[in-house]
Amino acid sequence: MSGVQENSSGGITYLERPGPGPAMVFLHGIGSNASSFRPLLDLLPGGMRLIAWNAPGYGGSRPLTANWPEAGDYATALAGLLDRLGIGSATIVGHSLGTLIGAAFAAHHPRRVDRLILASCACGYRVPKGSKLPGNVGSRIEELELQGPETFAAERAPRLVFEPRLNPGIVAQVRHAMSQVDRGGYAQAVRMLASGDLPGLMGRVRAEAGFIIGINDRVTPEQQTLDAALAWGRAHGTTPRIIRIDQAGHAVYLQKPQDFIEALATLGSGTPDTDSAKTGRQT
Repeated sequence: MSGVQENSSGGITYLERPGPGPAMVFLHGIGSNASSFRPLLDLLPGGMRLIAWNAPGYGGSRPLTANWPEAGDYATALAGLLDRLGIGSATIVGHSLGTLIGAAFAAHHPRRVDRLILASCACGYRVPKGSKLPGNVGSRIEELELQGPETFAAERAPRLVFEPRLNPGIVAQVRHAMSQVDRGGYAQAVRMLASGDLPGLMGRVRAEAGFIIGINDRVTPEQQTLDAALAWGRAHGTTPRIIRIDQAGHAVYLQKPQDFIEALATLGSGTPDTDSAKTGRQT
C-alpha cells in the first residue's frame, strides 16, 4: 500500500511520503504536476522524507501574483513551503522547467540545498522580462488556448517518450498530467522559461550538483543539460557528474524509473560509479 499523501499548505499543494530521514524534494516540468512523480515516490527506498510539489499555478496551487514571474519567484514560493513543513535543507531534484526553479532556489538559498540534481534541463531563452515572446515560446500559450488542455496534451505527450508507439502506458501518464494544466499557470511558466537562464544560475550554485540525461530526449536535447553542467563545473573548477539513461525520452523518470532511482542514489552518494565517471570525462 502506498504511503504517499496529498496535502496542502499556504496555497501550495504537494505529495508527501513521510520518512524519518533527510528530505528530497521533486520539482516538475512545465507540462506536468506532482502526480507524475507518484510512481517514483512509491518505488524509492524507505527512510527519506519525499516531497513533490505542485508549482504555483499547477495542481490546485495558488498562482503567483506577477504576470511574468521569474525563476526566483518560484524559488521563493518553494522556500515558503519548506519553511511551513519544517524542512531546513533538502536534496532538490528538478526536471525540465523544474531545473530552473531548483537552480534558482540553490542560488538564493545555498544553505538549504544538500545536493542539487537536475534532469532533462531546460536552459531558458534569456529574453528580457516584458519583451515580446519568441515565436516558438509564445506559440505554447496560443496552442493551449486554441486547442484546450486535452487536445494540447494528446498532441504533445508522445514527443516526451522514446518510441511512444511501444510505450502507450508511459504516453498515457504524460498525457494525463499534461491535460490538467491550468491556462493561467501555464502562461506564467512559459514567460518564466522565456526569461530563464539556467547556465547563469548554475554559475552561482554552491551546492554539489549532478545531472541526468535521457539520451533520446527530443524536447530538451542533451546539449541543454551539458551547458548547465559545464557552467556549474567552471564555477567549481571540477568535472560535472552526469549520468545518461539509454532508451529514455524527456519523461525520463517515468520511462526508466529504476534507472532514474539508481542515478539519484549515485549522484546523492558523492561517489561516482564507472558509468557516471566516464560520462563526466566526456563532457
